[in-house]
Amino acid sequence: MAFTADDHRHMARALRLAARGLATTTPNPRVGCVIVRDGAVIGEGWHRKAGEPHAEVLALQLAAAGAGARGATVYASLEPCSHHGRTPPCADALIAAGVARVVAAMEDPNPRVAGEGIRRLRAAGIAVDVGLLEAEARELNAGFVSRMTRGRPWVRVKIAASLDGKTALANGVSQWITGAAARRDGHRWRARSCAVMTGIGTLKDDDPRLTVRDVPAERQPVRVVVDSRLRIGLDARILAGGGVIVATATNDPVKARALAAAGAEVWELPDANGKVELAALARQLGQRGMNEVLVEAGINLHSALLAADVVDELVVYLAPHLLGDAGRGIIRLPGIERMDERLELDVRDVRAFGPDLRLIARVVNR
Repeated sequence: MAFTADDHRHMARALRLAARGLATTTPNPRVGCVIVRDGAVIGEGWHRKAGEPHAEVLALQLAAAGAGARGATVYASLEPCSHHGRTPPCADALIAAGVARVVAAMEDPNPRVAGEGIRRLRAAGIAVDVGLLEAEARELNAGFVSRMTRGRPWVRVKIAASLDGKTALANGVSQWITGAAARRDGHRWRARSCAVMTGIGTLKDDDPRLTVRDVPAERQPVRVVVDSRLRIGLDARILAGGGVIVATATNDPVKARALAAAGAEVWELPDANGKVELAALARQLGQRGMNEVLVEAGINLHSALLAADVVDELVVYLAPHLLGDAGRGIIRLPGIERMDERLELDVRDVRAFGPDLRLIARVVNR
């Protein structure tokens, strides 16, 4: 199918609408929809929150306020759903509205849909074209795609470092390596994430809350603490307000009950070495419906997550200063003897936030 310039323009608009739900749609995907008839846009919509109307339904409601959507073309950033969840199937709503054509950026990776919406539309005589701006649509919903296809969230590790790759002084002090603009951008990543993960070392050094504060937020992400020996204090600031998961390798019913009283869940996930089995933790977070997890920790947890092959992306802020050899590093990797053994990264974006640089890099499959 050769898509026209108008097709591209309307799908790009659908993707921009979908991005409005960046921080609110979890565990659902971010979806936008545009309805066009006779060259004019007659309806738009975007999915805002799980349980609320889907993008297609909202766009149809606007179209119905005029002459209706019969004979129109629908641009959706994701295949219209075909199953009953909290809301009825969007495919059925489009069929009932009498639309003539549906252009979907990508098929829904959810096994409950997985092409069924497209099949249902075509069976009703509606022309369906798929694949327009698919890469952009997948990027927008990388976490949802990951959870549906791999059973675990998309995991980002956020790092703030000096230009010589140090994340803290030797004594653990790290506030503040980067400037206000970079820190505000870090809160945007928190806001879009389903969970923010840290380790017990960071908890002991900084006592962070890991909440979204510097940007508007309708919800707070779940906080996840990796704490093999269950050393978290009951007065830790991260426990305030609940919404905390403590992943541990230790069976301590007394401490677990105390943490539950403080509003935290305790997940026992020991590996053979008495540490938390991080791959199992990622799978369990996926089962909980989490699409994106942001890691804000130190060298130990960063290194362990990489070793467990559950890191997908690095978000690295580099500040224009040097902390010297004694500072704490970014990642601890096994020694290598050949250059072809190095960890490969694919840099996707570089931009400035005040005096600091932000690099976004994907971990190349090993």
